[in-house]
Amino acid sequence: HVQLVESGGGSVQAGGSLRLSCSASGAAYSRSSSYCVAWFRQDQGKGREGVATILTGDATTTYSDSVKGRFTVSQNNAKDTFYLQMNSLKPEDTAIYYCAAHWTWSSPWCSGGFSQSFDYWGQGTQVTVS
Repeated sequence: HVQLVESGGGSVQAGGSLRLSCSASGAAYSRSSSYCVAWFRQDQGKGREGVATILTGDATTTYSDSVKGRFTVSQNNAKDTFYLQMNSLKPEDTAIYYCAAHWTWSSPWCSGGFSQSFDYWGQGTQVTVS
């Protein structure tokens, strides 16, 4: 089993910044392997939207058009904590943000990650931009 725990959400004014973290752990999580880790968000009454992905094996990243140039996804050296740096926040970025993970070494799989099926999900963290 792999556990994902998000943190770092909160309330911020438009134009501000937040950094979300996603910590991965559990007996089934291997830091020497490769996972596609994705950030999704969902606001009330709206569908789930993919925001960014990172392939832990080679750190390649993908972003949705709505956040490109404003958000940055990264990982720590131990490859067990993943970050979403969010700058120039807008009210439309308000949502619950989730991280998700799927075991893969495939960059094409991860680049198409927003429509893929992920095995593990965190509980989410609220981001409110006013």
